[in-house]
Amino acid sequence: MPARGVIRSVRLALLAALLALLAACGTTKVQPGYYRVQSGDTLTQIARKQGTSVSNLARWNNLSNTNAIEVGQMLRVAPPAGQASTSAPATSRPKASGGSRAPAASMGKRRTAPPGAISLVWPAQGKVTRGYDGSGSNGIVISNATGTPVVAAAAGTVAYSGSGLRGYGHLVIVKHNASFLSIYAHNSKLLVKEGQRVSQGQKIAEMGNSDSKQVGLYFELRYDGQAVDPAGSLPGK
Repeated sequence: MPARGVIRSVRLALLAALLALLAACGTTKVQPGYYRVQSGDTLTQIARKQGTSVSNLARWNNLSNTNAIEVGQMLRVAPPAGQASTSAPATSRPKASGGSRAPAASMGKRRTAPPGAISLVWPAQGKVTRGYDGSGSNGIVISNATGTPVVAAAAGTVAYSGSGLRGYGHLVIVKHNASFLSIYAHNSKLLVKEGQRVSQGQKIAEMGNSDSKQVGLYFELRYDGQAVDPAGSLPGK
């Protein structure tokens, strides 16, 4: 393989590792009785490692779909106060519980950031043409004309700026603190570099339709590795 191809392959591998790290990024310490989901985990594997059952994990974490866990997600692996752990025979495990590997979108579950944990500005002017629903859409789409300014929703450091992740086009990821990061995808032009500090409201890109059929900004907010509804942290329009 030519040297250029090797370099590109290495860069893509590093990008994949970066995104996996960002997804599980919270430097939040894992408290006793909890487990942070790692890449490749299934609920069955976690239950086996923790000496409990899939049904217990589903009950303690209010999981309606035992296939839906995400890298970085915190799971309670010990019973809450006042609840007992029940032993389930191996044959009673849900058939699908071992089939899905993280990361996977939690289906239909709407997540929000803690009230007041972060204050955002709108990352672009335009019409919200798709909202967050916690299953098929983990972010929002703001539609406007090509070249519309895209700004940092909050101050932070650019963790990624490039187009190496298929499906996101020209992409910027800003890490705000140990718990929050934001994603800006499908841009026509990127204006910041990795490692650069950005202030809230600073222009970081221009809206476009790279890797998308329609012009618009895909914006996603993540808290402790999980996509959350940004509406609660954005000002009203």
